[in-house]
Amino acid sequence: MAFSFLPKEDEYFSLFSRMAGKIHEGAKILLEMVSSEGADLTDYTRRIKAVEHACDQLTHEISTKLNKSFITPFDREDIYTLSVALDDICDYIDAGARAVVMYDIREFNVHTRQLARVIVDLAVQIEGAVGMLKKPNGMNEHFVEIHRLENEADDVYFRSIGELFKSDADPITIIKMKEFYEILEAATDRCESVANIIESIVLKHN
Repeated sequence: MAFSFLPKEDEYFSLFSRMAGKIHEGAKILLEMVSSEGADLTDYTRRIKAVEHACDQLTHEISTKLNKSFITPFDREDIYTLSVALDDICDYIDAGARAVVMYDIREFNVHTRQLARVIVDLAVQIEGAVGMLKKPNGMNEHFVEIHRLENEADDVYFRSIGELFKSDADPITIIKMKEFYEILEAATDRCESVANIIESIVLKHN
């Protein structure tokens, strides 16, 4: 029986967990932002940008490590794909915060807060699933909840768009809010994409 004297590098699991933690952190700040009343919103964008930058750094660290690793815990392509997909979530959270300032959105309705809350809930589930990558027994509960939450986000998104076009808001406001809703909904889509990638990895290696 042959034995390998080159252990698989488990640091990837730690890096993925740190990325998931940053996603959760950014999502909570976004929820704070859209729940605020009359606060200085630029502070929220600054905090979220710092989180997004940290997530970028972790993605770069994973890519650099891939170039140096001889043996990896699972396929290199899957490691890279997962890191990019996790980073995408942070990017959309950052894009949502920037849209608030760029479009000078000063009032947040129930739909905005619901979408932000779903993003936080999705981040919790992503964090849980990523934390189980090394030992994925029982991970399916996270997948089921992620898909349920993404469906909930879709319902909120379609309801928000429908009400937006039925409102008497001026065309510029409609354009701004439609773009903002789309960014938040895209963040939830990326969470589901991460779940699909993780599920594929688990199926390949178990």
